[in-house]
Amino acid sequence: MVNDKQHINLHLDAHTVGLDVPREQEPDYRKAAELLNRRFQYYLKLRPNASAEQLWMYTALEVAVALHSDAREKSLVPVEKELNKLNALIIEKLNQ
Repeated sequence: MVNDKQHINLHLDAHTVGLDVPREQEPDYRKAAELLNRRFQYYLKLRPNASAEQLWMYTALEVAVALHSDAREKSLVPVEKELNKLNALIIEKLNQ
């Protein structure tokens, strides 16, 4: 049986995190780690006296808000499509 997981080590600030991830998602995990490190560095520059724990909380909150906003926007796409169809139908009927 082919092992569909692979072990990777990600570096998040001063920490190394070892994970077994689906092979096809390995690039996504690496990109996510890069994003987290960039945002952590941003907050470190913004708040140089904050503890690492506080900086990670700011980082996690920012990522969670972005994830929530993205999910909300995606959930509205089907509604927008239906509204556009209805608007087109109304305009068509008004023009008759």
